[in-house]
Amino acid sequence: MEPHPADKVAALADVFRLMGDGNRLRVLLLVRDEPRPVGEIATTTGLSPSLVSHHLRLLRAGRLVRAERRGKQVFYALDDAHVRCVLNDMVDHMDEDEVVALHSGRAVS
Repeated sequence: MEPHPADKVAALADVFRLMGDGNRLRVLLLVRDEPRPVGEIATTTGLSPSLVSHHLRLLRAGRLVRAERRGKQVFYALDDAHVRCVLNDMVDHMDEDEVVALHSGRAVS
């Protein structure tokens, strides 16, 4: 197997860095099943609308979310199925870890 080019590795690291911020990850998880407007994202996450907009701008630049205009509102959704799969797989992975931890008696952080 050939190593990945350095520029591709750097771009991938940037995407994971975007997803590594807790607030941005909460936004991604919130829009993974259906498009939502900024106001709803802000209310649900407890973040200010301006902070949500800032995070969405970064997530759009990273091609993790897309915007859809519906009348006067803009709704945000995951950009594609690849992003959804990554998020779903990681959520499943963490759920597995919790189940294994519960059965083995080790603490879950």
